[in-house]
Parts: sequence; structure tokens; C-alpha cells
Amino acid sequence: MKVNVINKSQFELPKYETEGSAGIDLQANIDGPIELKPFDRTLIPTGLFISIPKGFEAQIRGRSGLALNHGITLANGIGTIDSDYRGEIKVILINLGKESYTINIGDRIAQMVFIKYEKADLIVTDELDKTARGKGGFGHSGY
Repeated sequence: MKVNVINKSQFELPKYETEGSAGIDLQANIDGPIELKPFDRTLIPTGLFISIPKGFEAQIRGRSGLALNHGITLANGIGTIDSDYRGEIKVILINLGKESYTINIGDRIAQMVFIKYEKADLIVTDELDKTARGKGGFGHSGY
């Protein structure tokens, strides 16, 4: 899959860090440090604009090291970039940690993974097929 990119950031294009990497790291394209106090959230620009082929999306995901070590994660869990979006990719970060955290110019703040998807045809019905699980959810199988 090829993705067209306009890079208006001050950095080189993101790349896969290892052969087995599923995502590419996104960097904070900011003018200066941003302090993120506990439970604050902010929108961080990346300077990247992309054109994704139809049938694909880009998922923006948190970085595990930031989450574990500092409580920094994505406010929306996983962000979706649709194939028809042409604006700048920005990342909504939240500090769930106990201490302030400073985001510096060029920090790797999230990762972007490209995913193929299919659209569903929703069909209205009066009942669903039966399964062994049925309506069980929210911990019904134990903890």
C-alpha cells in the first residue's frame, strides 16, 4: 500500500524502527515545550498530512513507554484517520499520571498503524443468531 504524504514538519518522514514494527512513530511538531499537568489534555500537531487509499484507515495509538512510565496516553483511546481526511494529523494526549510531564519538540508521542477494513451492510432483523455466550459480557467469564 502506498500513502501520499505532505511533510510540513521540521523532521524527516516517520519510519518503521524495526523490520517487525507495525507502526511508525509520530513526533511533536511544536514551537516549544508543552507542560501537561495531571489530567490535562492537549492537541499536539505532527506537521503530517496524508492521503490513504480507500478501504484503509490510519489508527493513532499511544506509546507503551509513555503510558507506563509517565501516564501519558491518548484521550480518545485510539484515533481513526479516515481515507477521505486531508487535514493535519494531530494527537490528543492526556496525562493520567501523578506528575506534570513536558512534551518537547520532536518527542515521539504516538504511533500510526495502517489497517485495511471492510464496510458492513447493516440489516434490520427481529432476532439474532444464537451463541453459547449469548448476552454475557462485562466479566461474565471471570476475572
